[in-house]
Amino acid sequence: MKIYLASGNKNKKREMQQLFPDHEIVIPSDEGIAFDPIENGTTFYENSLIKAKSLWQIVHAPVLADDSGICVDALGGKPGIYSARYAGPEYEKGLPDGQKISQDEQNRFLIQQTNDSLAKNPDIKKKYPECAFLNGKRSAHYVCAIVFYVGSDKFYVAQETMEGALIENIEDARGTGGFGYDPLFFLPQFNKTAAEITAEQKNLISHRGKASAQIKKIVESVLTGNDC
Repeated sequence: MKIYLASGNKNKKREMQQLFPDHEIVIPSDEGIAFDPIENGTTFYENSLIKAKSLWQIVHAPVLADDSGICVDALGGKPGIYSARYAGPEYEKGLPDGQKISQDEQNRFLIQQTNDSLAKNPDIKKKYPECAFLNGKRSAHYVCAIVFYVGSDKFYVAQETMEGALIENIEDARGTGGFGYDPLFFLPQFNKTAAEITAEQKNLISHRGKASAQIKKIVESVLTGNDC
């Protein structure tokens, strides 16, 4: 069955197609649909729901939407929901004109801002007691909230994380797989970055992979008419 993905990101489409191999994943640009909703939510879930509802109102067909980002403990969880728009410490929520800087620039800014925060706050855990710091002072995690939307009164959500840590220097960025901040995101269990592991490995442990696994059960139940 065709399922629309509320995104313009072809990398996300590729990952979602791998996660939902029995369905045809279509993004708006595949069918010439203009789609650029205002993501003004305050959480990953809210932004995911905004995107899902906006696209459903256009296509009136099943829609998947996800909102994801990286949260660095030493930055109090930033850039979080602003990960795609992040433009350094002066523009953590994005540039005033709405333009986006390159991923390479975002990567450099994020490493530098983290290093600066750690240098200024040696006892960083006391500054951000709400953060878990599961992998030391450089702990970070990805978050993904996925919404499966089939109508204004019928939608489902799953949210998951992938835990890791940021590399220390931009020169240590490694890997050509994945996308976004993956070359910076170190996974202790693999001793590799998220951009170095295989797509199959990533789908098993990633924020998007785990959230998708939960949503997939719901999708199959709903599309076969077996949901309660």
